[in-house]
Amino acid sequence: MKKVLVFGITENPGGVESVIMNYYRNIDRNQIQFDFLCNTDIVAYEDEIKKLGGTIYRVTARSKNRKKFKKDMKEFFSKYSKEYSAIWVNVCSLANIDYLKYAKKYGIKKRIIHSHNSQNMDSFIRGMLHKWNKMFITKYATDFWSCSSDASKWFYNDNIIKSDKYLLVNNAIDYDAYKFDENVRNKYRKELGINDKTLVIGNIGRMHFQKNHSFIIKVFNEIHKKVSDCELILIGDGPDREKIENMVKKYNLENCVRFLGVRSDVNNLMQVMDIFLFPSLFEGVPLALVEAQAANLTIYASDAISQKIVIDKSLINFISLNENETYWANQILKNDTIDRKSKQIERLIQEKGYDIRLETKKIKEKFEGDMKR
Repeated sequence: MKKVLVFGITENPGGVESVIMNYYRNIDRNQIQFDFLCNTDIVAYEDEIKKLGGTIYRVTARSKNRKKFKKDMKEFFSKYSKEYSAIWVNVCSLANIDYLKYAKKYGIKKRIIHSHNSQNMDSFIRGMLHKWNKMFITKYATDFWSCSSDASKWFYNDNIIKSDKYLLVNNAIDYDAYKFDENVRNKYRKELGINDKTLVIGNIGRMHFQKNHSFIIKVFNEIHKKVSDCELILIGDGPDREKIENMVKKYNLENCVRFLGVRSDVNNLMQVMDIFLFPSLFEGVPLALVEAQAANLTIYASDAISQKIVIDKSLINFISLNENETYWANQILKNDTIDRKSKQIERLIQEKGYDIRLETKKIKEKFEGDMKR
């Protein structure tokens, strides 16, 4: 059995974490086992990781204590590096590539960097560090993976993208977990106290400026003015939560906006929704939009998101962020929702590379092929 050291799981079970776990659940763990190097006290999916046979190692985050970070990294890699055939580093920025540097120094031969975003979502300084490290990434990484062409350009130069060391890895899902199920819809609506006729709009995402939650509240406020029997479900948490809660109070929407926080039953909560609202400022390939399409949800997304995310064009409506909240609300209310029972999406998910079983075979072959050399 080969072992792969994975970096990219934080305390937040967000998009990157979900992608990693989708692959971990589906890879043949008798042949390839993942262990996880984490820099947070709380680790998302910790119980499941351990149940699947993975070990979690913790180091101090560089941002918290640089000296302790270096000490922890040296101790970890000097003790455990020989156990691993590869390291798989999943990040949204190249601001910190120390995990690759230590892996190279301590002899891990295959060193994968995996891009999960398409532009800077951090501070100016981290943005400059990203640009600096981008020039030297080939010195430390041996393989260059990405979730999309836009995310590739953010991380890599053209020579890397054209090389045989580049791999596009789709943010694939287990379709069966997300396909529309009327029984689940009825059960969850009953548990949440939501009437079957109520228009439910939803969003899933970390409460961070990138996801544009303030605009979601503005759009929903306009919808609520015209449709009194409607609710907004927000799944996720993050640094902007207090700000968003205050906006909800400002618009007197407390009785129809639900903050559900971090949930492990996102697939079931998607059955409750009628419309998925996703006005992000930028994205790589958002897993939430793959999941929403699998659930046959009618989607309204910002045109800042690459249309390469489209699996079924009948489901997604792209709207410019230059349009105001009234325009967005009017577009949402003037269109009919899609038939949730349509079978077309299952076939399209497989055809377009978003079926987790098929995509897992691809990365498994990549791991095994390189590990044999």
